[in-house]
Amino acid sequence: MFAAVLVANRGEIAVRVIRACQELGVRAVAVYSEVDRDAPHVRLADEAYLLGPAAPSASYLDIDRILEVAREAGVDAIHPGYGFLSENADFAQAVDDAGLTFVGPPAEAIRRMGDKLSAREVALNAGVPVVPGTLEPTSDPEVAITFGEEHGYPVAVKAMFGGGGRGMKVVWNADEMAEALGAAEREAKAAFGRAECYLERYLERPRHVEIQVLGDLDGTMIHLGERDCSLQRRHQKLVEEAPAPGLAPEVRQAMGDAAVRVAREMGYHNAGTCEFLLDADGETFYFLEMNTRLQVEHPVTELVTGIDLAQAQLRIASGDGMGIAQEDVRLVGHAIEARINAEDPASGFLPAAGRIDELRAPMGPWVRFDTGAESGYEIPREYDSMIAKLIVWAEDRDGARARMRRALDELVLTGVPSTVPFHRLAMEHPTFAAGDHSTVSVETEWDLSPLQPQAPATDGEEDEGPRRDVTVEVGGRRLEVRVFGDIGGSGGASGTGAQVRRRKGGGSGSSKVTAASEDLVAPMQGTVVKYAVETGDEVAAGDLVVVLEAMKMENTITAHRDGVVSEVHFAAGDAVSSGAVLARIDDLQG
Repeated sequence: MFAAVLVANRGEIAVRVIRACQELGVRAVAVYSEVDRDAPHVRLADEAYLLGPAAPSASYLDIDRILEVAREAGVDAIHPGYGFLSENADFAQAVDDAGLTFVGPPAEAIRRMGDKLSAREVALNAGVPVVPGTLEPTSDPEVAITFGEEHGYPVAVKAMFGGGGRGMKVVWNADEMAEALGAAEREAKAAFGRAECYLERYLERPRHVEIQVLGDLDGTMIHLGERDCSLQRRHQKLVEEAPAPGLAPEVRQAMGDAAVRVAREMGYHNAGTCEFLLDADGETFYFLEMNTRLQVEHPVTELVTGIDLAQAQLRIASGDGMGIAQEDVRLVGHAIEARINAEDPASGFLPAAGRIDELRAPMGPWVRFDTGAESGYEIPREYDSMIAKLIVWAEDRDGARARMRRALDELVLTGVPSTVPFHRLAMEHPTFAAGDHSTVSVETEWDLSPLQPQAPATDGEEDEGPRRDVTVEVGGRRLEVRVFGDIGGSGGASGTGAQVRRRKGGGSGSSKVTAASEDLVAPMQGTVVKYAVETGDEVAAGDLVVVLEAMKMENTITAHRDGVVSEVHFAAGDAVSSGAVLARIDDLQG
């Protein structure tokens, strides 16, 4: 086993991998950006090093800096977690070239699966069906429109080098294609550093079922059963469960065999997930993509198989092998995971960065709470909106739903809007209870009107005074120092653990204002991507006015009334706060 592993990630997944390392007796080294100095994953690690500013490109996506820290910390291996560089073949190759072990598949496997078109070719060579789509990327709306005319609408525009729903747009007619293609390319570029997109026929009411695979360095490849991840919004998962409800045994077996064939075709090892779309007939399935990393939803597989996937990754990468064969895998009971995001479901799942006032995890038998946050933690706007994952296990699905309902009621989370009210609704919803939900159920079939808008996020800008436990950086390495007495003559000491927060600077877009009826205000903190209107343009209620990027997702802000745009207050690239006036729409004259 390795002596030391650098965890090249943040938040919940960094905490998860750090714990796995420590349970195996491995020194765990964390990295962090400037806004993550006080994050739980940083304190939990045996050592922690500063990467750089908050922007992912200057911190968690900076390959050279991560390798520099790895050399300084003297680690043997790097675990990428999920997101960021986890599916970056160049990073995996750079780790290998540096004489370190990448805890994941070989770079060539990441490259073949990271390119979605190459992945489709691998699946076809393995005899696994794929959804009809293009064989080359395109940025030309006319090419995309022609594809729609040939294959029919709706069409999915998808990022070639991404996942997690980012860089994916569904197009229902030719008039929407140019805007959707541009938006998908911008999201893909921001999230993954590559903008290329391709086209696929969009299945209108499928289920999203995926197979967890695990392979060692000796070529042994097994699967650990399936997960159903059909409950989604914006093509991102909200609830996952294992096993998939109502899946026929022969379909389960066929999917598992298909996933193993795909993995073997590409010479895969370590943990990976083959994702499939299951058509409405419950029998026909298509290979969608392979995620060459640990999935967000891996805990439900752990709970029904008893296999620690994070430890398995480390053992495989170190050459110890898996220690299990396909016949050893048994699925016992049922597990459900709810992703707790800083979003308001009653407001279209708008993301909301801000400070968590109180976070208290539910407890009880077979309840697991994975998080990288805590009370007093400020959720940065630069990263994903996920706060935590609540996972439960029971002997059967109805028991798991009941346990999840109880755990959600026990969970305390204040200071930011969250998806908790949605999850309570979902556990009781008759469609979910029957296992008859699909990937479009939340956004097109379910009535979410019972959900009430939540209070805005706490901005966390007030000063709370000094503290006696002080974090310092020496040569870019994070150290904690306990100071006895006042700090720097700041006038009084506070109890251990109180946090010092700087007041954020002003500026035209940083302060909330009282909006008039003519004002179109930002519903969340974010960055302006583009305006779709100019001063003097006439708009109708519902017309697109501005696109805001918030927590790695683009959000369209539409006109709240008919009128003429008399003022535009920001430009592309400007940061705005929740409540900032984006534009003024006056009454039409005459």
